[in-house]
Parts: sequence; C-alpha cells; structure tokens
Amino acid sequence: MIDKQLRIEQDTGRFRHIVRGHVRQNLRKYMSNGELLGRQGRELVSIPVPQIELPHFRFSDRQMGGVGQGDGDVGTSLGRDPNGDGPGPAGDQPGYHIMEVEITLAELAQILGEELELPRIEPKGKRNLEGDIVRYTGIRRVGPESLRHFKRTYRAALKRQVASGAYNPDNPVITPIRDDKHYRSWRVYPRPHNNAVVFYMMDVSGSMTTAKKELVRLTAFWIDMWLQANYKNIQTRYLVHDAAAHEVDKHTFYHLRESGGTRISSAYQLCKEVIDAQYDPEEWNLYAFHFSDGENFGGEDDQRCLELLREHLLPWMNLFAYGQVKGGYGHEFIETLEEIEDEKLVSCKINREDDIFTAIKIFLGKGY
Repeated sequence: MIDKQLRIEQDTGRFRHIVRGHVRQNLRKYMSNGELLGRQGRELVSIPVPQIELPHFRFSDRQMGGVGQGDGDVGTSLGRDPNGDGPGPAGDQPGYHIMEVEITLAELAQILGEELELPRIEPKGKRNLEGDIVRYTGIRRVGPESLRHFKRTYRAALKRQVASGAYNPDNPVITPIRDDKHYRSWRVYPRPHNNAVVFYMMDVSGSMTTAKKELVRLTAFWIDMWLQANYKNIQTRYLVHDAAAHEVDKHTFYHLRESGGTRISSAYQLCKEVIDAQYDPEEWNLYAFHFSDGENFGGEDDQRCLELLREHLLPWMNLFAYGQVKGGYGHEFIETLEEIEDEKLVSCKINREDDIFTAIKIFLGKGY
C-alpha cells in the first residue's frame, strides 16, 4: 500500500512538472488571453493545456499488424490524417481533446518571475513587518500565577476535597494544591500590516477604445498577480481621467468610457492628493501604473505633468510606470517622459497583446 501511494505521488509530481513546463513554454500566449481572467477563482486559475499522458508501453493481445507490415506505398502517412479537420460527413473517431488543469496564482507568479527573470522586490519601511496579536485560547496545567484560572482551579480543588472526604460544609475552606491549578494558555497570531498601495491610472477619453482598455486590463492583471506574490497585503486605488480625474472602483475602471479630451496632469494631481491625505511615503511602498494613448492636451499640460512627477510623485514612489497603447499621430506623451532621467520612471508602448509580455519585464524587471 505504501509503495502504491509512493508511485501515485511520483506520477503526480511528474505530471505537475510537465504542466509547469507547458505553462512556461506558452506563457506569452496565456498573458495575452483575456479568457484567463474569466476563469480566475479565488486562489486557483484554470489553464487550458493539451491532453497529457505519462509515457508507458501498451501491448496488444492480438497481431493486428504494425509499422512495416502489410500493403502500402512509399510515403503513405501513418496515423490520423493531419488535414482531417474540416467539413465532411459525421465521423466516429475521437477528436483532439483539450483539458484544463488548475494552478495556484502563487505558482503562476513564480513561473512569471522565473521566465521574465524578475527579481524579488524588497519593501521599505516598517509596513513590511508583521505585528503580533495574543489570544487566550485554552487551558494548561502550568503557567504564571497571574494567568491562573480561578474558577477551574477552585472547581478542581473542590472536587478533590469532596472525593477525599476532606470537605467540611460547616467550614467550607477550599485550599488548592499544585495539581488543582489551571492556567490560561495563549497563542500568538501574526497581524500583517498593509504594506503597499498600487495606483492604476487610465485615460478614458473618447480616443480610448474597448480594445485599448482590454490591453490595460490584461497588463494590470499580471502586475497585480506579481505584486501580490511579493506583498502580504496590497491596497489598490483606481483613478480615471479625461480632461478631469476622479477615483472609481475596479469594475468602473475597466468599463467606463467618456468622450472628453485628455489632460493627464489631472490624474497625477489627484494621485498626489490621495498620497498626501492617506499614505505616508516613509511608511508605504507606493507603485503607480498609468495607461494612455498619449494624446495629451497641449505642451502646457505636458510641462505640468513633468513638474508633478519631478517634485512630488517620483521622490515618493518605488516605481512609476507608464504604458502607452496605440494612439493617433503627432506628438506622443511617452516622448515627453524622456526628458526625465530617473530609474524609478519606466515607460513602454503596448500596441498589441504580444507586447504585454515585454511590458511586464520592463515595468518590474528592475526589482522595485
């Protein structure tokens, strides 16, 4: 029975290794697949992989012929016709099956980090420490006198004296001895602090189409997963802007569409105000990811953005990342950001799904 269990565990381990290899090999494809987000559960995500069988020999009990036996011409294809799919009469043979395997988000984050060679990020400030909370959860027979449980000790002493005949109802003196004493016991539970806050900012002006926001949604999903693998708790804030900025919830962030112009500085100003009011940069690890098609309103607003970044946001942030989805023609905001030389500011273009893979490496590859 033990040997059988061991073989099962070995086969399971080999299967998981094969699955991880397949996920690693096709990671770029998964990162650009929006259906992956729909299958996401609380801690597990379903990954579609081809049917996997562990290799083994199979012997037939009858001589049915085989390779090199029977009639045939040179070049005759063996096995199923690779061009057999398509229109035609109904068939009676099994098809090529795809199965889904479940993998934890932690495993997926680990594979992502290994494949993109992302370093572990190192949080700053005391917010990355865990506090402790003490809870009294039980009773034990030894402990300090300050934690002695009076009722249990009294009850044990009373039972002992009654059982031994030493109890006198006319003089009910109860004197506990060592074996009667009970003490409260405790356990220490970790109490994690919120140690990081992530700001997602997105342009929702009329030029930001549904396809552009889908690129933002996919990119943000993988960023979220990676940061959650490095921090115990994360607070997430969603800011949207056209010519003005305001804070929204997650669902609104990905589905809102407006028709106004674009003033990027409004989002940076709102981000600054939220940090001023709620997050001490000395205590919090701050990350910001801004997505736009780069069609900002005039050079004056570009200069306002540079001022906010240089004087306020970049000195506070662990990382400020700008992702520009495909926009129109003419001057692009990503060109304005080239005027700032700061390793905490990174930017890239995300024109199609395949660029998400590269964007994650650029955004998180410096270890912030």
